[in-house]
Amino acid sequence: MADGAHRFPGTGPFYYNQYSQQNHHPRHLARSGSPVNSGRGSYANDTPSPSRSPVSQASSQNPYAMYSQGHQQGQHAMMNGGQHQRFMQPGAGHKFQHQSYQQHHGQQTNHHPQNQNGGHGIGHQHTFSSGTLSNVTPHFTPNTLHNGNSSNSQVGGINDNFIPNQHWQRQMQLAAESRQAQSAPHHHCKKEGVISRVSKALEPTPAEEAAEEGEEERNRATTVGEISRQDWDALDCSGQGMRAISTSIFAYKFLKKLYLDHNRLARLDPVVGHLRSLTHLDISNNQIMELPEEIGMLVNLKELLVFDNNLQTLPYEVGYLFKLETLGVDGNPLDEDLKEHIVHHGTKSLVTHLRENATPGTPPNERPRVEIDTSPASEILSVLSYNILCDKYATKSHYGYTPSDVLSWDYRREVILNELKDHDADIVCLQEVDRESFDEYFRRELAVNDYRGVFWPKTRAKTMAEKDAKLVDGCATFYKGSKYVCLDKVLIDFANTAINRPDMKGEHDTFNRVMPRDHVAVVTFLENRMTGSRMIVGNAHIFWDPAFEDVKVVQVAILLEQISKQAEKWAKYPPCTDKAAFRHSEVDSRGNPDTADEPAPEPSVSLEYSSGPQIPLIICGDFNAAAGSGVYDLITRGSLPGNHPDLGNRGYGSLTREGMAHPFKLKSAYSTTAELSFTNYTPSFIGVIDYIWYSTNALQVRHLLGSVEEEYLRKVPGFPNHHFPSDHLALKAEFSVKQRRETKGTEITNGVQREWERSN
Repeated sequence: MADGAHRFPGTGPFYYNQYSQQNHHPRHLARSGSPVNSGRGSYANDTPSPSRSPVSQASSQNPYAMYSQGHQQGQHAMMNGGQHQRFMQPGAGHKFQHQSYQQHHGQQTNHHPQNQNGGHGIGHQHTFSSGTLSNVTPHFTPNTLHNGNSSNSQVGGINDNFIPNQHWQRQMQLAAESRQAQSAPHHHCKKEGVISRVSKALEPTPAEEAAEEGEEERNRATTVGEISRQDWDALDCSGQGMRAISTSIFAYKFLKKLYLDHNRLARLDPVVGHLRSLTHLDISNNQIMELPEEIGMLVNLKELLVFDNNLQTLPYEVGYLFKLETLGVDGNPLDEDLKEHIVHHGTKSLVTHLRENATPGTPPNERPRVEIDTSPASEILSVLSYNILCDKYATKSHYGYTPSDVLSWDYRREVILNELKDHDADIVCLQEVDRESFDEYFRRELAVNDYRGVFWPKTRAKTMAEKDAKLVDGCATFYKGSKYVCLDKVLIDFANTAINRPDMKGEHDTFNRVMPRDHVAVVTFLENRMTGSRMIVGNAHIFWDPAFEDVKVVQVAILLEQISKQAEKWAKYPPCTDKAAFRHSEVDSRGNPDTADEPAPEPSVSLEYSSGPQIPLIICGDFNAAAGSGVYDLITRGSLPGNHPDLGNRGYGSLTREGMAHPFKLKSAYSTTAELSFTNYTPSFIGVIDYIWYSTNALQVRHLLGSVEEEYLRKVPGFPNHHFPSDHLALKAEFSVKQRRETKGTEITNGVQREWERSN
C-alpha cells in the first residue's frame, strides 16, 4: 500500500506528507473565511501528541468538522438509516449556515436520491446508532437523514439575513448538545453525575418568590399523588435503541427528569400524563410523529426537548405548559406557522398562542345524580355549596394553564350563574363572593329565580375605602323566598371572637396566628313557610395554609361553639305569624298564570324545639381540611383533645387545656358510596376540602351530585377551564327532614295528674 510505511508509526512526532492530505481530500483546501490551523507549528494535524489524548486531535481546516475540530471519535460509528456516516453533524457549531458543498467522492453524489430534497434548519436531523461521537470529515456529505429531513441549516421562513435572537440561539445550542450526545447510552446520567458533584456544595438556598396580591388565599401545599420522599428523581433511558417503553416507567410519579432521547420510539405513550412532577422531558432523536394530548398534563415542565423527530404539528394542549421555558423543536418538519412563531418569538409566546387559540373541546357528560334513599318523605330540601373562585384570586400566576378569556370574570360568572340556575337548589351557599359581585350581579340575577340572599365580607373590608372594600370576598347564602322565611342571621368573626374570649386573651398564639386571619362564617335561621319546620344553615370559609392547621381547628371550634349558642337561643324563638309568601296579582311567584287565581296554601304553625341540637343543622363551606385532620375529626366525632397533633404545642386557652367539643351529630353528606375523589382540582392540589355537613338526628340524605367523568379529566390538568368556571366543584345534596317522634306520658304534681307530650 502507498501509505504502508505510515500505518503503524512509532513513538514521537510523525509528519504526514502534506500532498497526500490535499490529494485525498481536496475539500480541505483553505477557503476564504475558513478557520486557520490550530497553531501546532510543524506538527501535522493528525500526529498524536503525548500531551493530550489520541482521541481528540489537532484542528484541521475541514469545513465539515464540528467547530472546525478534528476529533476522531466516530471511527467505529455504526451506520444508521442506510447512510454511511462517520462524522459529527456538519456545521453544528455554525448556526444558520446555508452552504452547499462538493461531495467528497464524486461517485457518491447520487448515492441516495432522496437526499436531494431541500430542507430547513428546523427540520434538521442527525441520527447515530453507535455509542461513539464523530467530529471528523465524513466519507460523504449527505443532504438528508433517515426521517427525510434536510441537514441544511436554514430555517423555514427565515432569509439569509436573519439574525438569531436569544430564544433561537438557545434552541440551537441545546440542539447541538443533543446531537453531540448522539446515542451514547445513559449520557445524561454520566453528565449529571459530574455536575452534581461539582455544584452540590455550591447550591444556593432558593429565595421565596414575591407573593402576588391576594395570593395568600389561593396557595395550597402540593399534594398531587401524595408523593413520598425519594432518593432519586431522574431516569435516563437514552441511547438504548428502544422501540417501545414499558408503561411501568410512567408509574414513577415522583420523577422530575426523564430522558428517552436517541432511541427508536415511534410514539409517546399517553400515560406520560401521569408524570405530573416532571420538569424536564427529553425525547429527541426518535421517530415520533405526534405528541399525545396528555402532554398538557405535565404543567410543571420547564424543558421539553423533541429535537430530530417527525413532528409536523403540536397539540393545543401544549398551551397548558405555562411554566415551559424551552421547547426544542429543531429537526422536525414542523408546520410553517408554528415554526416561524417559535423562531421569532420564542417558547413562551408559542405556548401562549396555542393556549389562547385552543378550542373548548368536547364538554364532559353531566355529573350524575346519585340516589341514596328513595323512601317517601313529607319534606324535602336541596342544598348546594360552591367556592366560585373570586376574581381577585384568579391570577395568571396561579392559573397560567387557563386561557385569558376563560379566566376572565365576565366569562366565569355567567357560567357560574347558569350552573346555579340549572341546579335550582333550595339553599345555595357560596364562598369567595366579593361585595360588588353580590350586589350588582348574583343578587339581582338570582332574584329572577326566587332567591333572596345574605352576605358578609371578610372583616378587612371595615378598614378599607369603599372602592377597595367592594372587592373583598366573603360568604353569601341564598334561599328560595317562596319556600323559606329568614328569621335571623348572624356573622361569626373568628378572629374577633377569639381575642375576646377571656381564656384566650392572654395567649400569644391567639394574637400571632389566629387574629391576623379575617375569615368569617354566615349563619342563617330559616323556617319553611308551609311545614313550619326550622333549620340552621352555616356557610364558612376556613383558612387554607397547611402550616396553620392549629388555626383551622380553632376557627372550626369557634364556628361550632357560636352555632351551638345560637341554636339554644333560636330553640326559644317565638312562632312566626307572618309567613304568607308574596304573590303577584296576575302570576304567582313561579310565573305560572294558570295558578294565579288559585288560593295560596295555608301555612302551618311554627314547630317548637326543646333544645338547640334538635333543630336541623346544615353547615356548608370550603374547610381546607381533608379526612383525618383535626378539623374533620372535631366535626364528625364531636370532640377533639387539646393535645391533638394539629394543635402542636400552641396555647389557646381552654380549647387546648381541656379540649373542645360540640353537641351536634354531624356527618358529611358525601361520606357514603358516592364520596368524591376531589372537590378542588388544580395541577398542584387534588383533594376533598369542601363539605356539606348535616345533623344525622334530623336529616336524611336522599340524592347527591356525582363526580366528573374520569375520561374527561385525563386531558385536563386543572380547573378552571371552558366547562368548569372555578377550581372547586359545586356540591349538591338533597335531604329529607325526619319525622319528629312524639313521646307522651303522664306526671303527678301536688296530687294532680297531668298528661305531657314531647317531640324528639
